[in-house]
Amino acid sequence: MATGTPEPKHVPVMLQRCMDALAPAISTPGAVVVDATLGLGGHSEALLRQFPEVRLVAVDRDPVALRLSGERLAPFGERATLVHAVYDEIPEVLADLGIDEVQGLLFDLGVSSMQLDEAERGFAYAQDAPLDMRMDQTRGLSAAEVLNTYSHGQLARILKVYGEERFAGKIASVIVREREKEPFTNSARLVELVRNAIPAATRRTGGNPAKRTFQALRIEVNGELEVLDRAIPNALGVLALGGRIAVMSYQSLEDRLVKQYFAAGATSTAPPGLPFIPEEHQPWLKLITRGAELATEAEIEENRRAAPVRLRVAERIRSTNTRG
Repeated sequence: MATGTPEPKHVPVMLQRCMDALAPAISTPGAVVVDATLGLGGHSEALLRQFPEVRLVAVDRDPVALRLSGERLAPFGERATLVHAVYDEIPEVLADLGIDEVQGLLFDLGVSSMQLDEAERGFAYAQDAPLDMRMDQTRGLSAAEVLNTYSHGQLARILKVYGEERFAGKIASVIVREREKEPFTNSARLVELVRNAIPAATRRTGGNPAKRTFQALRIEVNGELEVLDRAIPNALGVLALGGRIAVMSYQSLEDRLVKQYFAAGATSTAPPGLPFIPEEHQPWLKLITRGAELATEAEIEENRRAAPVRLRVAERIRSTNTRG
């Protein structure tokens, strides 16, 4: 397990773009901003430095990330509150702190740089490691347990839906057959089996053929899409009038969910043909980004992990009785 302070090689994705996107909402004294995915604390540190009067509440499900970020953010004292929680629990976290609403929310979804870089966590298909993949290793099923206990149908479903894998059924069959010989424990064996299950012509393009399988397992193990499906409406529910939410997604399933929630809030619910739109049917969100913004070529050249990112930003423009 990594020790000490985060290494300087960690480069937060779209850092200044996120600061600029949130700035109109969090520049006033007393503003509260939530970093929903603390990780190694790069975005949180920038928020505290660039907005000297902001109060930060940061959550992460990974105890190791909380410890490392706690060291990094210690100089900011009581301005930073770090909480061990999953980001769909933000309303409860805020309620415990006596905070009713926030002016800014930042989500940097997916697996963190630290989790990818620590081989023993089992997230990366490029190096052999125990098949764990839990962001919080104190709870839930590991990837190995999923592989060794799920039925063929369950495995095929998660590979197809979460990994968007064309050969989901074939890979699931290989997994079920091979686990009878020996239970799965390490990633290298799974990578090799997936490679052999996929037709040679397909293997020639698209990078490592195990990439989609590993993505699917990670999403299943951590319940990422179910958590996100609760987290976005929960976050919008605590967003103050004039507050902004910025979400960075790294794969299409995440981005689609965010897009749907943002679009729903930015669309009138009035029946067509009304001479005027009553306030309760007017949009309560304004889309700050036109579609999803991508990282610049310069940033991608500096930080390859920025290549797949999709950034969406929205602002609350109207109060609602249900707060979202």
